[in-house]
Amino acid sequence: MSPQYGKYEQLIPSARRRWAALALLMIVVLLVSVDNSVMVLALPEIAVELHANATEQLWVLDIYPLILAGLLVPMGNLGDRIGRRRIMMIGAVGFAVVSGIAAFSVSPTMLIVFRALQAVFGAALMPATLSLIRNIFPDPRERTTAVAIWAATFSAGAALGPIIGGVLLHFFWWGSVLLMAVPILIPFLIGAPFLLPESKDPNPGPLDVLSILLAMATLLPLTYGIKTLPQEPWVGVGAITFALVAGFVFVRRQLGADIPFLDVRLLSRKAFALPLTINLLAMFSLVGFLYYLSQHLQLIEGRSPAEAALFMLPGMAMTVVAGLAVVPVARRTGPVAAMVAGVLCSALAYGILAVFVGSGDWVPMVAFLLIGAGAGMAETISNDFVLSAVPSEKAGAASAMSETAYEFGTVMGAAVLGGLLNALYTAKLVPPAGLSEAQGAQAASSLASAHDVAAGLPHERAAEVLQAASHAFDAGVTVTATVAGVLALAVAIAVYFGLRTPREAN
Repeated sequence: MSPQYGKYEQLIPSARRRWAALALLMIVVLLVSVDNSVMVLALPEIAVELHANATEQLWVLDIYPLILAGLLVPMGNLGDRIGRRRIMMIGAVGFAVVSGIAAFSVSPTMLIVFRALQAVFGAALMPATLSLIRNIFPDPRERTTAVAIWAATFSAGAALGPIIGGVLLHFFWWGSVLLMAVPILIPFLIGAPFLLPESKDPNPGPLDVLSILLAMATLLPLTYGIKTLPQEPWVGVGAITFALVAGFVFVRRQLGADIPFLDVRLLSRKAFALPLTINLLAMFSLVGFLYYLSQHLQLIEGRSPAEAALFMLPGMAMTVVAGLAVVPVARRTGPVAAMVAGVLCSALAYGILAVFVGSGDWVPMVAFLLIGAGAGMAETISNDFVLSAVPSEKAGAASAMSETAYEFGTVMGAAVLGGLLNALYTAKLVPPAGLSEAQGAQAASSLASAHDVAAGLPHERAAEVLQAASHAFDAGVTVTATVAGVLALAVAIAVYFGLRTPREAN
């Protein structure tokens, strides 16, 4: 038991208050996770109200995970140095203030800038949550349950974003999806000084500014490159190449340091690296599916944002239920089997979508239930692996690496699966005869653009455009879902053979 926890026991002598502290942390986790996807359904209104073009709309969505992914590791390290509760308090105040200002943005540029600032303060909040859980729950069984709740909350937040956005947009203006952060964070700011312990690395070593800059020079361009690769290949390749060079220098510096900024040797351990891969894949699968589902429900099925939100509720609930239910299951089957089962759920979901796309509402419903179950199961167990692989004083940095994997998964799910789906849609769309060259090109650019073209045509001609667009979209979904399913299956095999114990191998 760490000295920090000994002090904490004097402050919180009962289990009830330990779980109350966890509930307080979950406010932060849910909020930061929700903000990854909450803006999706608000984009049409933002485009109208702020006169945002297509590029600006893309940046409204992308800037948040981009900055968040780049700053999680530096912020986790900073929290280890100055105190995890302290950095969370700073992050919460900043996040609330910035969100309040962003809600009243008067231009796309202003909104993008304040979304970036949201990510800065969100990065200050997130790494400390898992490391504080490590200190609050020294008992392994309690900690596993607490991590399960953390993972379920994080996964649910990503799925809950569009749901919350849809409900708020039904009653209020687009800024309400950002303004909600203010009342949500007030209970946290009130309760944190009383319920959360202060903890830090007792021997942090000297502040390595160069390593911080190299980490950011690795993560930010890498995330940006992944996002831009489908639209601007040469820009994407250039950014990724720069990131790899910076990453190489960063790793060499850490290996040569007596007290490294980040212990990269952990990545050579399968018990650490493979769970990180699981984290990435879980969000990759979930966000990629949400990209498909939001378009299918609104543009193919013609549902309103609120109706689409209600459709997503069972899948979101399954994420939470599966994340909690997997804990006792993992104690009987072994954690590796539980993680693999979660990944296989994602593979099965995409397999069903690939084979039965366009066969009715049961297909996306069943697939989303499986995706939700898979994300909840895999993330819960993988996070317990990550926390158990490092000493408590390094929990902040390790947690930051885990959460960086989440954010990369979020970025890659939209960029890779979304980019592939868009490219396939464009390639497979056959515009009906009678459309002008400009109308055909516009319809082929995206499913939403096809609907814009149809809106200006006579009824029969509009129906032909929408039918052609739906067929092209479903054809693209078949290929994209097949790729995602095969990838998930490959990861499941790698994790099983890489982490199984002798007992599980027999």
